[in-house]
Amino acid sequence: MSPNFLIALRFLTAKKRAMLMSLSCIILGVGLFIVTQATTSGFQDFFIKTILGTNGAIRIEDRIQYTIRDMAVGEDSGYSIRLKEGRKYIEGIEEPKLLIEAVKRFPNVAGVSEVLRGNVIIRSSFKNEAVQVFGINLEDHLKVSDLGRQIARGNLSEFSGSPSGTLIGLEMAQRMQLEVGDTYQLEVGGQIRRYRVTAIYATGVSDIDRVRVYLNMGEARSLLKKPTGATFLQVNLVDKDRAQEDARHMTYTLQHLTKSWQQREKPWLEVFRALGISSAITVSVFTLIAGLAMFNTLAMIVMEKTKEIAILRSMGYTREDISRIFLWQATIVLTIGCVLGMLIGALTTFAVSKIPLNITGIFQTSTFRVNSEPWHYIAAVLTAVVMVMLASLVPARRAARLEPGDVIRGTAQ
Repeated sequence: MSPNFLIALRFLTAKKRAMLMSLSCIILGVGLFIVTQATTSGFQDFFIKTILGTNGAIRIEDRIQYTIRDMAVGEDSGYSIRLKEGRKYIEGIEEPKLLIEAVKRFPNVAGVSEVLRGNVIIRSSFKNEAVQVFGINLEDHLKVSDLGRQIARGNLSEFSGSPSGTLIGLEMAQRMQLEVGDTYQLEVGGQIRRYRVTAIYATGVSDIDRVRVYLNMGEARSLLKKPTGATFLQVNLVDKDRAQEDARHMTYTLQHLTKSWQQREKPWLEVFRALGISSAITVSVFTLIAGLAMFNTLAMIVMEKTKEIAILRSMGYTREDISRIFLWQATIVLTIGCVLGMLIGALTTFAVSKIPLNITGIFQTSTFRVNSEPWHYIAAVLTAVVMVMLASLVPARRAARLEPGDVIRGTAQ
């Protein structure tokens, strides 16, 4: 153990109360930083999981058609060149089967589902509302969504085996006062047909559970009078993080508008990002207070230990040695604070994950969602290190500038 460390430890014990204040602030700063980032990241990851399980990683929609104009080259040359002037979108997908085969050739694709969407009116004995019909092939759709795990009542086998069977959202069922086995009517273009509730699903996303009715594809084509084509293709990927790259490649290759889940849910992702940054800034105040307390404590030690510092300089200690002694004090407090802060952060994160919480809207959960990642701990420790060590540099340099002669003459600054 180096002499500088031992001297630093001796100086440190002379100011126990002040050092304990700095230590407690570091522990709180590190611990709260970890907890807030874990909860924000947990809710964000759960939101992403919900969206991927409902709307897929990629959605392929309208066909892209480029507009072209001719421009003459020279006045009398007789030649012209064709320039792309812009693009327009032709609604829907004309040849879904061919497009599905093309999409499946992409190596990262795990599944593709053809979807036909249309606006209808739902009529029950209780009320009428505008909703959306989603025609699907159940086997394909289960490969690109979590629909199988989202069934709250009933079962999917009756849906796939019954042309009049439908899946409705839990919120829609509550608003329309429908249960599994009940019948209701769908109206579109003056045509009214009766259907039966074979299962009720719950995604937790209000905008979906309130308006989306699933029909078998054949029945949806008959109801909406669209014997061919599709509204969009829902695509599932092996690696969801590559969705943006794959979407760009698909847009260029397939000449259809392709949106990744990152692009589709960008507003909500930005909200979670802002929450993470704001919570990190807020809890970093504790670390800032710890740095200021450390600065104040070390400055007081420098003032009170001028004679000891002069003696050390007379014994041959260099300015660098004196500076290291004071930086060692900050390092000791910082190390203990970070270790205890990480421990408290981990325990608190675990405790928070058990707190009951009832949230519906953009997702549904009954407990706090947490996601502990190594970078939470790394970021918390780095924040504490930067603030505390920067605050410790000034008093350490001031102590290093003290000269034995100045101390004896009483002119030390």
